[in-house]
Amino acid sequence: MNAARWIGLALLAGGALAAIAYRIDIGRAYARISGASEVAASRYGDIEFRRGGSGPAVLVVHGSGGGFDQGELIARALLGDGFDWIAPSRFGYLRSSLPAGATFDDQAHAYAALLDRLGVERVAVVALSHGGPSALLFALLHPGRVSSLTLVSCGVASSSDADQGQANRRGDALATIFRYDALYWLASTVLRRPLMSLMGAGPDVVAGLSAQQRVVVDEVIDFMNPVAPRAAGVALDNRARLPGERIAGIRAPTLIVHADDDTLQLPRNARFAAQHIPGARLVRFERGGHLLVAVEQDRLRTMVQAFVREHAGGLQPTRDSSPPHRRAPKAP
Repeated sequence: MNAARWIGLALLAGGALAAIAYRIDIGRAYARISGASEVAASRYGDIEFRRGGSGPAVLVVHGSGGGFDQGELIARALLGDGFDWIAPSRFGYLRSSLPAGATFDDQAHAYAALLDRLGVERVAVVALSHGGPSALLFALLHPGRVSSLTLVSCGVASSSDADQGQANRRGDALATIFRYDALYWLASTVLRRPLMSLMGAGPDVVAGLSAQQRVVVDEVIDFMNPVAPRAAGVALDNRARLPGERIAGIRAPTLIVHADDDTLQLPRNARFAAQHIPGARLVRFERGGHLLVAVEQDRLRTMVQAFVREHAGGLQPTRDSSPPHRRAPKAP
């Protein structure tokens, strides 16, 4: 048998093994999100969510490529069990509806509708990445329901400068990858480091991750599987209008944390928010890229918990500490 035939057979065998690994991994991913959440009906369609912990109520808003499962990761990384965290899937993510012509304003109103169904009057809000726009608008449009607002590596305003153009191209590339389960699985399995770079973390950040930090990063990346049920939400994130200067009307106490080397959600977003939201506090980190939650988890955890508790007066504590998948939403 000549060398070419051996190479061909090896490639076929490798492809078959990869196909088997893909089917196993993607099957586990779909099983992980199946039955792990609840759905509340609203005028904005179905709103998927998961709820856990007990204490002051916190609405946790996930980023692009996320869902209720990423919201739970954020809650566990930054809040722990001492808070009643509510993690919805935003429009077009997993089992949440995507209303025709949906905007980030609509998403903000949908948060209020979900809280109404749950009987929760007021919450602190913690948002990650592209969860920022709807979180900002929720604080703007429903000021009486937000005790504090925390923005972690969030998008805020559009820009036409060259750096933003490059960041937008990264976002477009990610949106393409997020359309197909097999493509994202391949990228996250075989091309993990390039994918992390595309997601806003440079080689120096990736190389400097400790074992504990890498666990958090791996969870964030792996929990984006499966991506197909999230693709519509990612597409909405890429086309919906950012709040921009409207955020000047926000009166909730606001904490903004961002890394100076974030190449996906550029640091100009953090500066813009700090300049326009009255009394906002900006905490900058030299490194961490768009993986700041993992790189600075311990410091962020302490900071976010203290900030939420500082402004938690009047927040409704959890009355039912039963597992979140057993807790049913109240009837309208």
